[in-house]
Amino acid sequence: MLLAVTLGLSSCGNTIRGIGNDLGNAVDATQDAGRSVANSVN
Repeated sequence: MLLAVTLGLSSCGNTIRGIGNDLGNAVDATQDAGRSVANSVN
């Protein structure tokens, strides 16, 4: 039982970190796109 709980918590932590990485990448991509648009206007 303890092993099952431990595995469940560790996989949950990995999922949360994965979501954080995905959101960070989306923010970076959005900022890069904004810079590209700003540079093309100038």
